[in-house]
Amino acid sequence: MQHLNPGPDFPPATVTVPLRLVVADDNPVIRAGLTALLSDREDTTVVAQAADGREAYEAALLHRPDVVLLDVRMPGVDGISALPHLVRLAPVMMLTYSHETETVREALRLGAGGYLVHGEFTTEQLVRAVRDVREGRPHVTPGAARALVNGLRESAPAHAEPEPPPVLGLIPPQNLSQLQSDVGQSYRSRFQLSGREAEIMNLIASGMTNQQIAAACFISEKTVKNHINRIFAKLHSTTRSQAAAKWLGVA
Repeated sequence: MQHLNPGPDFPPATVTVPLRLVVADDNPVIRAGLTALLSDREDTTVVAQAADGREAYEAALLHRPDVVLLDVRMPGVDGISALPHLVRLAPVMMLTYSHETETVREALRLGAGGYLVHGEFTTEQLVRAVRDVREGRPHVTPGAARALVNGLRESAPAHAEPEPPPVLGLIPPQNLSQLQSDVGQSYRSRFQLSGREAEIMNLIASGMTNQQIAAACFISEKTVKNHINRIFAKLHSTTRSQAAAKWLGVA
């Protein structure tokens, strides 16, 4: 009787287990945008949303997520107040527009595993940061890093010899050159954008549609389009991706 050769053994197919996230932000448009962005992937999914720190804590207690994405300023219980309680349940990454020196320092002191400022990262950078924070590798975007560096400079004695700020160890390597070239210079002044244009450009870079931007800024879609036309002219760009790349300093 002839025995058949079973053939070579193949390794089992690897299955990507998505990271389970809680998104906490008082702005429903930002919550919805982040949820759509992070749930439409194989490697991340949003298991709950929260509008303030208390809801974030309750969601983390119920779902035990891999990472909590936490805004700073929220009504009721804000992100900083909720942070010490949340870090007992899951790693926390601050995801916010706030980049004041004391806020950044306090968030990291209270246990935040990272601090990302809207408008300073792409989708892939966000996902990589989430995964790194889950593994205990901190992430800080340039705006937050500048706040920390400035705080260190202000607190250093005038006669002291300046030393390399320890915060640089927190910054992903791909952001070091951006930080070095941009310290003390805002995105708005570099491109001569108005306050409203800078706000809209941040929302474009975060992946929002014109409709979502209009809702977030309480303006019409036609007004959004007019702002975008002026933004594109100032950034010498013809597409949203080109504008975002220049705004984020990766072009």
